[in-house]
Amino acid sequence: MIRAENLRKRYANTDALHLPSLIIPEGEAFGLVGNNGAGKTTFFSLVLDLIVPTAGSVCSKGKDVRESEAWKAYTGAYLDERFLIDFLTPEEYFDFLGRLYRMNPDDLNGFLGSMEEFFNGEILGTKKYIRELSRGNQKKIGIAASLVAGPEILVLDEPFPHLDPSSVIRLKRMLLDLKSRTGTTMLISSHDLNHVTEICDRIVLLEKGVVIQDLETNEDTLQTLQRYFAA
Repeated sequence: MIRAENLRKRYANTDALHLPSLIIPEGEAFGLVGNNGAGKTTFFSLVLDLIVPTAGSVCSKGKDVRESEAWKAYTGAYLDERFLIDFLTPEEYFDFLGRLYRMNPDDLNGFLGSMEEFFNGEILGTKKYIRELSRGNQKKIGIAASLVAGPEILVLDEPFPHLDPSSVIRLKRMLLDLKSRTGTTMLISSHDLNHVTEICDRIVLLEKGVVIQDLETNEDTLQTLQRYFAA
């Protein structure tokens, strides 16, 4: 579903990312791990056409994301708070998204109802602008916004930090349910090895922009990753 070929992003004389070939098939929950500066956010930014590659390409459903905007209709993403419109209230923001995706108001209300447990009474009805909410609650809004249109591809960069333990558990449960129920292709990066191994079918370890390991998740994956980062 997503294919990177000869993909390279350079800053000055340094490769931030170099992927000769990487394929993420439809329906796969794909995890990306690595230390700071490994190239995780760079890869996601290239997948979402937020930055221009130095060389190579990223294709979604066989079409280069730089040459076609078709991928935008079936891709949901949240990388950071810059994806939000923080001078709106959460209600205004979700109403804007509903109109953008031409959603029936009843469908939008149904979706927001399905987020009630995740929101935990802290998002809707607060009469606050998004910028006035905590970073954790801003993240909840961003994650929900990435799901509002029922995307075929979901991209989440570090979705767990700033969430309280209850919200982390609810988010993991929500992602696992989404994977089993809809077969959504997921791209998730995380510094928390436990979380990513619980959710993802496959985990790629990046270091200094290159793939060090490409692992199918099994009962040994967590220990394998822990050994690498402890070395």
